[in-house]
Amino acid sequence: MNSHDLEKWDKEYVWHPFTQMKTYRESKPLIIERGEGSYLFDIEGNRYLDGYASLWVNVHGHNEPELNNALIEQVEKVAHSTLLGSANVPSILLAKKLAEITPGHLSKVFYSDTGSAAVEISLKVAYQYWKNIDPVKYQHKNKFVSLNEAYHGDTVGAVSVGGMDLFHRIFKPLLFERIPTPSPYTYRMAKHGDQEAVKNYCIDELEKLLQDQAEEIAGLIIEPLVQGAAGIITHPPGFLKAVEQLCKKYNILLICDEVAVGFGRTGTLFACEQEDVVPDIMCIGKGITGGYMPLAATIMNEQIFNSFLGEPDEHKTFYHGHTYTGNQLACALALKNIELIERRDLVKDIQKKSKQLSEKLQSLYELPIVGDIRQRGLMIGIEIVKDRQTKEPFTIQENIVSSIIQNARENGLIIRELGPVITMMPILSMSEKELNTMVETVYRSIQDVSVHNGLIPAAN
Repeated sequence: MNSHDLEKWDKEYVWHPFTQMKTYRESKPLIIERGEGSYLFDIEGNRYLDGYASLWVNVHGHNEPELNNALIEQVEKVAHSTLLGSANVPSILLAKKLAEITPGHLSKVFYSDTGSAAVEISLKVAYQYWKNIDPVKYQHKNKFVSLNEAYHGDTVGAVSVGGMDLFHRIFKPLLFERIPTPSPYTYRMAKHGDQEAVKNYCIDELEKLLQDQAEEIAGLIIEPLVQGAAGIITHPPGFLKAVEQLCKKYNILLICDEVAVGFGRTGTLFACEQEDVVPDIMCIGKGITGGYMPLAATIMNEQIFNSFLGEPDEHKTFYHGHTYTGNQLACALALKNIELIERRDLVKDIQKKSKQLSEKLQSLYELPIVGDIRQRGLMIGIEIVKDRQTKEPFTIQENIVSSIIQNARENGLIIRELGPVITMMPILSMSEKELNTMVETVYRSIQDVSVHNGLIPAAN
């Protein structure tokens, strides 16, 4: 087996997610062989700084000895047994820990394997909750509200509450109806004023919607503080809190999708904490195992859980579950991951590094195609525009953003684009020096592509 064979077999047999395979098969693939700390290494020995945290999941770095040992210790006991009608030790201990560290009275944990599944569960729970309480009184509470440009996963239910036309329009005939509400995308909503004015506009629109349709709405789902896949849209301060207050006022369940923003990513263990928000249901995933194994969870308060309790003939049971629900290996890793986050005071470290990173990022404004820089903790989005005044984006055909991403890779940095936005999602334990290197590489890549395309003159 050599690199030529692997490349050939990859192109012949593997269908990659969110990837146009025609384009992919025309290029040389990046095939990762191993990882160490903040770096990934390909089969040819080239080293890359993991500026995307391997799709936003890595917490302590690759090949972390304590996580490795936790996995080995558990696999020597048992790798998996079903959670349907029986229990296992790691899933019990993890559920207890999650109840202790999540906001408020969230205390009932339903495991799954992916963030999309966690969201799917939240929607089904919210829907059935109202039916379990009073199927006659709440017979019309069947719909969900979500923000414009929302992304909550790629299963059918999660797509139904999504608002990204590019990803979701093809599946529209398969989806149930959602109720959209404006997202506070301050950079693209300047006509409404500053971020406070944008926040007020969006909240006013949401309240009008709820006044008219609250009786039909089972829940509102939101990514707290940051809409990740939409291009790192950072919400104005107070927006999330105002949404929570409206949900309480109009008797609607608040579902916080913390899959991308949880486990320290935004500068607190969970993003909700920054505005003292306690959702009725919280979805978590991605960083829960430190980037080692698939695991997610949907956590609910006791009131919701209690509505599912009843005699067998009442049919209040939640009929949902997967083969690997509560898998021992994944739960053991999650426990160790949380232990390391606490022992290493990682959240405080992220807060410190976020401030340093914010200052470093300002240098990117020296480059004329950088329109907006958005950051919350260690989530960064750089919006690339053709003209700062009009905020006109480049077309797909002009290939500017993709060229920047490719240039960065050639210079030893893995990042990705989301439409016109360059996203940087570093490993949470990444050092200040490595974070600086990430920004400096992005600067050079934007500069190189700008010069190559005649957007700025070459340096003398």
